[in-house]
Amino acid sequence: MSEKVVIDEEECIGCEACVECCPSVFAFDDDKVKAYVLDDADAEEDCVDEAIASCPAQCISKE
Repeated sequence: MSEKVVIDEEECIGCEACVECCPSVFAFDDDKVKAYVLDDADAEEDCVDEAIASCPAQCISKE
């Protein structure tokens, strides 16, 4: 079973760092002012680990 990327939306501060470094996996919801994982996101993308490391709220993980 492959991993999936998860954002804890309650912890997300809406900084968009993940969207900037990995737009193929993350997007931003202007209404909620939160980032989210795209439906067809590939957790194996190289930029996912960079997004996890760059998140100031530390709310992104792989499961």
